[in-house]
Amino acid sequence: MFLKLRAALFSAALLAFVPAISHADTALLQRPEVQSYLDNLAATQGFNRDDLTALFQQVNTKPSIITVLDRPSTGRPWYQFKQNFINNQRILGGARFMRRYADTLDAVSDKYGVPAEVITSILGVETLYGRTTGTFRVIDALTTIAFDYPRRADYFKDQLTQFMLLAREENENPLTFMGSYAGAMGMPQFMPSSFREYAVDWTGDHHRDIWGTPEDAIASVANFLAAHGWQRDGDTYAPVNVSAAEDDLLADKFNLHYTVAELMQKGVQPLSETDTSQQAVLFSLETEAGNTSYYMGFNNFYVVTRYNRSTLYATAVLQLANAIKSAYDNNLDLQDTSASDSNKSKTKAKSTKKNAAGWN
Repeated sequence: MFLKLRAALFSAALLAFVPAISHADTALLQRPEVQSYLDNLAATQGFNRDDLTALFQQVNTKPSIITVLDRPSTGRPWYQFKQNFINNQRILGGARFMRRYADTLDAVSDKYGVPAEVITSILGVETLYGRTTGTFRVIDALTTIAFDYPRRADYFKDQLTQFMLLAREENENPLTFMGSYAGAMGMPQFMPSSFREYAVDWTGDHHRDIWGTPEDAIASVANFLAAHGWQRDGDTYAPVNVSAAEDDLLADKFNLHYTVAELMQKGVQPLSETDTSQQAVLFSLETEAGNTSYYMGFNNFYVVTRYNRSTLYATAVLQLANAIKSAYDNNLDLQDTSASDSNKSKTKAKSTKKNAAGWN
């Protein structure tokens, strides 16, 4: 009964927003695989089939997204990668963000065990504290990749389904959600499945607003990390020397298969005193052109790679977190006020944009 009522409310909300159709996107809707997907969505998830047709007549696929996805991957070494993230804009911006939302960060950190600076750093790396959350309609992005990019079709069809479910759960029109070219959403850039599982309504307004409510975004990031095993006051990573072939260990850098003691038996030597019973991975960073350094990543490092499967990303998040905390503790953000109102203005802009789309 509750599901039927919620579906009816969602349909009413959707029809209130879908404009009168002057020209349907017949190219999309005439595709058999799209029709099959919508049939299945209606049959398995309780959506009204006519409502889905009306909705997807408003969807615009974006060939530019496929162009981006088809570009050859050009991985950058650490010494180049870090420049985009470990910089004054993100460090001072993060310190200001921490100061403005100190009460929320303290409460969230106390509940989930994740340090305020780590939460802040992820928001800084992902969207510059909410400034760059994406300019694509999420439904357009997900539909484009689901039906025009075969290599990732299954994953993005599932994400499209998850997105439709979250829009219904939030009682919002799917056409109003904005995100990245891959459909990642809000300040923390959650994919729809992550939103449904980890997004938090910290403010208690019955919306998990990770776009315009920083308190919800803060709690959502912490909830994600805690759910993936973040250990309160746990180690992150430490430099090591290697004295044997390490290719197999480096290839296994996203799995916690070994303890420190076991890695030591394989030729990995910590450069400082370390709890040898804890699990760790081995990874490398090109710290200068032609110069590679090696590190052990502990449980909390591994957890950050659950957010983004990249050792470069995890290292950037953790180094930026340390720099933010240092700037905050030393009041550096109060000494340079050139962008002191940036967080306030951009958050207000995001919130206003979402309200205009139907959030109150």
